[in-house]
Order: sequence, then C-alpha cells, then structure tokens
Amino acid sequence: MTDTQKREIVCSGIRPTGNLHLGNYFGALRNFVRMQEEHDCYFFIADYHSLTTHPTPGSIYGDASKIMAAYLAAGLDPDKATIYLQSDLPETIELYLFFNMNAYLGELERVTSFKDKVRQNPNNVNAGLLTYPTLMAADILIHKATRVPVGKDQEQHLEMTRTFAGRFNNMYHAEVFPLPQAIGSATGLVKIPALNGAGKMGKSEGEASTIFLTDEPSVVRKKIMKAKSDSGPTQMNQQKPEEIENLFQLLRVVSTEETVEYFDDLYNRCQIRYGDLKKQLAEDMVAFVEPIRQRIIEYQADDARLRRVMDQGKEKAHESARRTLDEVRHVIGYRN
Repeated sequence: MTDTQKREIVCSGIRPTGNLHLGNYFGALRNFVRMQEEHDCYFFIADYHSLTTHPTPGSIYGDASKIMAAYLAAGLDPDKATIYLQSDLPETIELYLFFNMNAYLGELERVTSFKDKVRQNPNNVNAGLLTYPTLMAADILIHKATRVPVGKDQEQHLEMTRTFAGRFNNMYHAEVFPLPQAIGSATGLVKIPALNGAGKMGKSEGEASTIFLTDEPSVVRKKIMKAKSDSGPTQMNQQKPEEIENLFQLLRVVSTEETVEYFDDLYNRCQIRYGDLKKQLAEDMVAFVEPIRQRIIEYQADDARLRRVMDQGKEKAHESARRTLDEVRHVIGYRN
C-alpha cells in the first residue's frame, strides 16, 4: 500500500449472548482476522445491545469476557485491531441520541428484525428493540467506518445506517459521515448449516444442532453422529437433499479437499455410508475446534489479561470516538 492509499475503516460487533459457535467463526471471526491485516478495524462486544433481552446484572461482564476470550483465541490481535466493549464507549450513546432525534417512528417500525422480535416476544417490545438500527448506526459511524462486514439479516440495518448518515449530513450541511458499504461474500463469508438439516447454525437452532467453539471433543463427536441424514441415494449422481448437502458443507470447511472428493464420489456411485462420513467429519471437526477451545480456556483463566486488552481497546476507541463527536457537536451547534 502506498502512502497515497488510505486504509478502509472497518467496524463490526457481536452480541454477548453465550458462547460463540462455528457459524460465528466462519461467518465473522475468520474474516475479522484477515481484515485486521489490511484495514483499520474496530471490533466491539455489543453489551449494550444485550440489554434488549434484559440479562441479569451478574451476567453482563461474564458474557462479554467469554466473547473477548473467543476473539483473541480466534486470532484477533489488540495491537493490530481496536477490540473493545461497547459499554466502555459512552460517546456511542451520545451519537445514538442524536440519531434518534432524526429517526422516524414509521421507518423504525418497518424494520424486519423489529417485526420479528415483536412476534417472538410480544411481552418485551422495548424502545431498545425499536431503536436498534440507530444504535447500530452509532456503533459504526462513531469511528466513521467505511466498510461493514454484514450477513444477509443485517443488510437492512446497514442501509438504515447509510440513511441516518446521509440525513445528518444533509440536515447540517456538512459531510461528517461516510456512507458505509458492506463487505460480503467477496471476503469469503461462509454459511454454516445447522446439524438438524435446515437453516444456518446458531443458538436459535438449539445446542444439539450447533457446534460451539467451547465444545469438548466428546460433545462434538456426539453432535455430529446425531446430525440428520437420510437413507442414502437411489440414483447415480442424484442431487443431494438439504440435510446431506449440509453435511458436505461442513466437510468442506474442516476437512481436506481429498476427503470431500472421496465421499462425494461414494455418494455419486450410491456407495456412501453416512456413518463413515460422520466419523470422518467428527474427527476433522474436533481437530479444528480443539485448538481454539484450548486457547479460549487459557484466556478465560487470565482475567487480568482480558482486562488489559479491554483497557487498551477502550483507550484506542475513545480517541477515535472523541474526534467524531467533537465534530458532530460542532456542526449541530453545541459548545465542545
């Protein structure tokens, strides 16, 4: 990169709602590790967002610590990227307030994820759920991020971030915020399927259908062996049904190319035995997950180390956020 080329600013976060799983790793963490080598990256733990589901007071720091340990175990480097707790950056909340003043009830109520949450939890329709898009916009724009790694379910939120940024710029006649763009499949995002044969791997699919980065080898093997399959192909080279394609997708991410080709050939010749495939997948999955699990255990056992990383990230994030907020307050007309 030459001196005249400016590094992109990348920002993303994960809610601390439990242990991270294989979908988190291939859908986010692996790409975070790549991005920290090429961009100015801000990766946060979204512990403010977790308040929309009312976690118990004693769980907030503990849950955030689990995510921080997983971040580091996956390869994020606090000397290369800014890694911090969302709650350590009060500037985000001030920017959230400014965006809320210029967000409209109708557009917030039309957000797909909000409508989904209302259907799923009709007794907990709080203002935090309604204004999730403005807080997400504040998370991103507090650092003037230009690129955001998002999945399909977050595309609408990113579009709203662009709307809020453009609206602010137009309202105050100042180009304060960039209009951030998505980083999607071009960087190798991989959809990891659930073990129950449908949908993507995630907490909502249940523990039995999800491989967590903290699962012990015996647990991984048990889950893989119970993964949904069928009675086998009946015709040469027939199309794989979803549950079988899912098993092959898992093979592709943790096994060698030769292993995938071997079982694919057996399937196409109607000679596959799913028990053999699952045993191979289980061993390859254990070989992949176990080093990460051991590093997570190591980091979780050293709370002082985690706190040092959090403090370092807090200082770096605060420096960026303060510059942005000073500019925002100035163009609005407040005294800095």
